[in-house]
Amino acid sequence: MCGPFYVNMATMSHDYKEFFKGKRVTIMGLGLLGRGVGDARFVAEQGAEEVLVTDLKTEEELKESVNKLRELNNVKFVLGEHRLEDFRNRDLIIKSAGVPLDNEYVKEAQKSKIPVEMSTALFAKFYPGKIVGVTGTRGKTTVAYLIFQTLQKAGKKSFLGGNIQGVSTITHLPEATVDEIAVLELDSWQLQGFGTQKISPHIAVFTTFMPDHLNYYKGDLDKYLSDKANIFRFQNEQDILVIGDKMARILGNSIGLERIVSRKIIISASDVPADWNIKVPGEHNLYNIACAVEALKELGLSMDEIKEGVELFEGVSGRLELVKELNGVKIYNDTTATTPDATLAGLRALSKNKNIVLIMGGTDKQIEPKNLVENIDQYAKAVVLLPGTGTDKIVTRLVGKDMVLEKTNSLLEAIDKAKEIAKDGDIILFSPGFASFGMFRNEYDRGEQFNQLVKKL
Repeated sequence: MCGPFYVNMATMSHDYKEFFKGKRVTIMGLGLLGRGVGDARFVAEQGAEEVLVTDLKTEEELKESVNKLRELNNVKFVLGEHRLEDFRNRDLIIKSAGVPLDNEYVKEAQKSKIPVEMSTALFAKFYPGKIVGVTGTRGKTTVAYLIFQTLQKAGKKSFLGGNIQGVSTITHLPEATVDEIAVLELDSWQLQGFGTQKISPHIAVFTTFMPDHLNYYKGDLDKYLSDKANIFRFQNEQDILVIGDKMARILGNSIGLERIVSRKIIISASDVPADWNIKVPGEHNLYNIACAVEALKELGLSMDEIKEGVELFEGVSGRLELVKELNGVKIYNDTTATTPDATLAGLRALSKNKNIVLIMGGTDKQIEPKNLVENIDQYAKAVVLLPGTGTDKIVTRLVGKDMVLEKTNSLLEAIDKAKEIAKDGDIILFSPGFASFGMFRNEYDRGEQFNQLVKKL
């Protein structure tokens, strides 16, 4: 075995029990998606002396999650606030992905030399098998799912974790075996935890890098890239980094490809054989497929096995997902397009003869929408806007474009308005281009609400 994950991993595979046993642990962030619940339960069941769960949301807001942990005697709650004392005199802090490292409570723990970890990185630390990590501003979910589903189809024992909705990755450790392959979708926040552990996957895939999360990174794109770079930063010469040609240029200019010690495989969208029957639309998805193909080859799959997996792949929910066809109008859900460039990619993937009615809008993430504004009327015949600070930022720049422009107050109203405008042969594309804060719990909730409303049409 090779690479940082493989040093004595076989002997480390059950050390997680000893790692948590008898510890006083604070878990920062419970949430409602299930990841925080899974993390807390897992740590408690490994014999931690006390697991203190703290969240800024109130007990009433988190009732569903709290009730799932009530029977565990060693789990305590501090909800509706964080307290500095809960970050002192502890053995370990596990912070949720969205908590910045310069948070005052995290700093309080670090001042007391208390380890601050993230659960997915702890999973990687103790995982006995091979790990494939996938990151990127766009494409990481599609690539991770495609790799995982193709491995499953080929009969390889595998696990999908990381930034997967509702999945607490660390809870998989008791089932993990040395012959299993873990495919981890890793966002920049989770990769902070990899940086703390100084580990990188044996096979790393870095799809794209675009401005995103600048509200979190306070406008510093270099910090965002630095967190992402943890996916390859601790690799060695036997490890593998799969990157696209565009990504290679970005890393070459920012870091220098010669400074990356792992074996680099550079792909382009044209590497996908033209005679393959691809079901997911868009040039960007050919790029995603090319990344997955190289990772799967390195995992030992034959081209026949890879081709079968690719041709069976129908995409991931909320990513150019065809929800319904109504009176000749196809309706797509692209709720995970939370940046203007992601919306532009969706428009380019689907538009034929400017036949798209676009539903977009939401909360500003401090990302310049210039590319979208300049090109939107090449693809969209109409834009229907949801309310939000991002919408306020873009609306005046869309006035006067060669397209219909409508403002609405709710998702239902936006769908009804889009349905009125769309004609036979048109496409309704829900691709917000902004974050979901305010109107929805998160982008997944936003997408689920969209699908439910559309299916009732």
